[in-house]
Amino acid sequence: MRNLIICLLCSVIISGCGFSLRGNYELPASVSQLRVGSAEAHSALERALRNELKPYDVDVIDASVEGNSDVTNIYLLSDELDRRLLSLFSTGQVAEYELIYTVRYELQFANSDAQLLEFDIKREYQDDPDAVLAKSRELELVLSEMRKQAAIRIIHQISIAQHTLSNSALVTP
Repeated sequence: MRNLIICLLCSVIISGCGFSLRGNYELPASVSQLRVGSAEAHSALERALRNELKPYDVDVIDASVEGNSDVTNIYLLSDELDRRLLSLFSTGQVAEYELIYTVRYELQFANSDAQLLEFDIKREYQDDPDAVLAKSRELELVLSEMRKQAAIRIIHQISIAQHTLSNSALVTP
Protein backbone atom coordinates (compact mmCIF):
# COMPACT_ATOMS: atom_id res chain seq x y z
CA MET A 1 0.00 0.00 0.00
CA ARG A 2 2.86 2.32 0.89
CA ASN A 3 4.53 1.79 -2.54
CA LEU A 4 1.24 2.54 -4.29
CA ILE A 5 0.87 5.82 -2.40
CA ILE A 6 4.47 6.80 -3.22
CA CYS A 7 3.95 6.03 -6.94
CA LEU A 8 0.69 7.95 -6.97
CA LEU A 9 2.29 10.93 -5.20
CA CYS A 10 5.22 10.94 -7.66
CA SER A 11 2.91 10.85 -10.68
CA VAL A 12 0.83 13.74 -9.28
CA ILE A 13 3.96 15.81 -8.69
CA ILE A 14 5.34 15.10 -12.17
CA SER A 15 2.06 15.87 -13.93
CA GLY A 16 1.53 18.96 -11.79
CA CYS A 17 4.82 20.52 -12.84
CA GLY A 18 3.88 20.40 -16.51
CA PHE A 19 6.19 17.55 -17.48
CA SER A 20 5.34 15.84 -20.74
CA LEU A 21 7.21 13.28 -22.80
CA ARG A 22 9.42 14.57 -25.57
CA GLY A 23 7.59 14.55 -28.87
CA ASN A 24 4.23 14.96 -27.20
CA TYR A 25 3.32 18.40 -28.53
CA GLU A 26 -0.19 19.64 -28.11
CA LEU A 27 -1.67 21.97 -30.65
CA PRO A 28 -3.64 24.86 -29.17
CA ALA A 29 -7.43 24.67 -29.22
CA SER A 30 -7.50 27.61 -31.63
CA VAL A 31 -5.93 25.36 -34.28
CA SER A 32 -8.96 23.16 -34.90
CA GLN A 33 -8.71 23.47 -38.68
CA LEU A 34 -5.54 23.55 -40.71
CA ARG A 35 -5.26 24.29 -44.42
CA VAL A 36 -2.24 22.48 -45.87
CA GLY A 37 -0.80 22.99 -49.32
CA SER A 38 2.49 22.80 -51.13
CA ALA A 39 4.19 24.25 -54.17
CA GLU A 40 4.62 20.71 -55.49
CA ALA A 41 1.28 18.91 -55.78
CA HIS A 42 1.03 15.90 -53.44
CA SER A 43 4.58 16.18 -52.20
CA ALA A 44 6.02 13.52 -49.91
CA LEU A 45 6.49 16.08 -47.12
CA GLU A 46 2.85 17.14 -47.39
CA ARG A 47 1.76 13.50 -47.06
CA ALA A 48 4.05 13.04 -44.05
CA LEU A 49 2.64 16.19 -42.43
CA ARG A 50 -0.95 15.03 -42.97
CA ASN A 51 -0.08 11.63 -41.44
CA GLU A 52 1.54 13.24 -38.39
CA LEU A 53 -1.49 15.52 -37.87
CA LYS A 54 -3.96 12.60 -37.63
CA PRO A 55 -3.64 12.05 -33.85
CA TYR A 56 -4.24 15.74 -33.06
CA ASP A 57 -7.98 15.92 -33.89
CA VAL A 58 -7.31 18.67 -36.42
CA ASP A 59 -9.49 19.01 -39.49
CA VAL A 60 -6.96 19.14 -42.35
CA ILE A 61 -8.26 21.02 -45.38
CA ASP A 62 -6.71 20.99 -48.83
CA ALA A 63 -5.19 24.37 -49.77
CA SER A 64 -7.14 24.44 -53.03
CA VAL A 65 -10.41 24.62 -51.04
CA GLU A 66 -11.31 28.23 -50.33
CA GLY A 67 -13.36 28.96 -47.27
CA ASN A 68 -13.14 30.25 -43.75
CA SER A 69 -10.45 32.87 -43.10
CA ASP A 70 -10.26 31.77 -39.45
CA VAL A 71 -8.21 28.75 -40.47
CA THR A 72 -4.49 28.33 -39.84
CA ASN A 73 -2.61 27.96 -43.15
CA ILE A 74 0.57 26.04 -43.87
CA TYR A 75 2.07 26.29 -47.32
CA LEU A 76 5.15 24.15 -47.98
CA LEU A 77 7.35 26.20 -50.29
CA SER A 78 10.22 23.77 -50.82
CA ASP A 79 12.05 20.80 -49.41
CA GLU A 80 15.52 20.02 -50.70
CA LEU A 81 18.06 17.32 -50.00
CA ASP A 82 21.73 18.27 -50.28
CA ARG A 83 24.74 16.06 -49.71
CA ARG A 84 28.08 17.15 -48.33
CA LEU A 85 31.16 14.97 -48.52
CA LEU A 86 32.46 13.89 -45.10
CA SER A 87 35.05 11.19 -45.85
CA LEU A 88 36.65 9.13 -48.63
CA PHE A 89 37.90 5.57 -48.92
CA SER A 90 41.61 5.11 -49.64
CA THR A 91 40.60 4.44 -53.27
CA GLY A 92 39.14 7.94 -53.55
CA GLN A 93 35.49 6.85 -53.55
CA VAL A 94 33.03 8.53 -51.22
CA ALA A 95 32.66 6.72 -47.90
CA GLU A 96 30.37 9.05 -45.99
CA TYR A 97 28.01 11.93 -46.70
CA GLU A 98 26.18 14.41 -44.55
CA LEU A 99 22.59 14.67 -45.75
CA ILE A 100 21.04 18.11 -45.27
CA TYR A 101 17.25 18.27 -45.67
CA THR A 102 16.09 21.90 -45.87
CA VAL A 103 12.42 22.77 -45.45
CA ARG A 104 10.90 26.19 -46.18
CA TYR A 105 7.27 26.91 -45.44
CA GLU A 106 4.85 29.68 -44.72
CA LEU A 107 2.68 29.66 -41.58
CA GLN A 108 -0.26 32.00 -41.21
CA PHE A 109 -2.66 32.06 -38.29
CA ALA A 110 -6.14 33.55 -38.56
CA ASN A 111 -6.10 37.36 -38.58
CA SER A 112 -2.29 37.61 -38.59
CA ASP A 113 0.53 38.02 -41.08
CA ALA A 114 2.24 35.04 -42.67
CA GLN A 115 5.57 33.93 -41.22
CA LEU A 116 8.27 32.48 -43.46
CA LEU A 117 10.04 29.66 -41.60
CA GLU A 118 12.98 27.47 -42.54
CA PHE A 119 14.97 24.72 -40.86
CA ASP A 120 17.52 22.01 -41.66
CA ILE A 121 17.66 18.39 -40.58
CA LYS A 122 21.07 16.74 -40.83
CA ARG A 123 22.06 13.08 -40.89
CA GLU A 124 25.20 11.17 -41.67
CA TYR A 125 24.99 8.53 -44.36
CA GLN A 126 27.65 5.91 -45.10
CA ASP A 127 27.97 4.93 -48.74
CA ASP A 128 29.21 1.59 -50.06
CA PRO A 129 29.97 1.39 -53.79
CA ASP A 130 29.77 -2.43 -53.64
CA ALA A 131 26.13 -2.43 -52.46
CA VAL A 132 24.53 0.21 -54.65
CA LEU A 133 21.00 -1.23 -54.63
CA ALA A 134 20.92 -1.76 -50.87
CA LYS A 135 22.33 1.71 -50.23
CA SER A 136 19.80 3.36 -52.53
CA ARG A 137 16.99 1.65 -50.56
CA GLU A 138 18.62 2.75 -47.29
CA LEU A 139 18.82 6.32 -48.60
CA GLU A 140 15.07 6.23 -49.37
CA LEU A 141 14.36 5.07 -45.80
CA VAL A 142 16.59 7.75 -44.30
CA LEU A 143 14.89 10.42 -46.42
CA SER A 144 11.47 9.13 -45.35
CA GLU A 145 12.53 9.37 -41.69
CA MET A 146 13.84 12.89 -42.28
CA ARG A 147 10.47 13.91 -43.79
CA LYS A 148 8.67 12.47 -40.78
CA GLN A 149 10.99 14.36 -38.45
CA ALA A 150 10.38 17.54 -40.48
CA ALA A 151 6.60 17.07 -40.18
CA ILE A 152 6.90 16.65 -36.41
CA ARG A 153 9.06 19.76 -36.24
CA ILE A 154 6.49 21.77 -38.23
CA ILE A 155 3.78 20.70 -35.78
CA HIS A 156 6.01 21.71 -32.87
CA GLN A 157 6.70 25.10 -34.47
CA ILE A 158 2.95 25.64 -34.97
CA SER A 159 2.46 25.09 -31.26
CA ILE A 160 5.31 27.44 -30.33
CA ALA A 161 4.27 30.15 -32.82
CA GLN A 162 0.64 30.08 -31.65
CA HIS A 163 1.74 30.25 -28.02
CA THR A 164 4.07 33.18 -28.79
CA LEU A 165 1.36 34.93 -30.80
CA SER A 166 -1.21 34.59 -28.03
CA ASN A 167 1.28 35.78 -25.38
CA SER A 168 2.25 38.83 -27.44
CA ALA A 169 -1.42 39.64 -27.96
CA LEU A 170 -1.87 39.63 -24.20
CA VAL A 171 1.09 41.95 -23.61
CA THR A 172 0.32 44.41 -26.42
CA PRO A 173 -2.46 46.84 -25.45
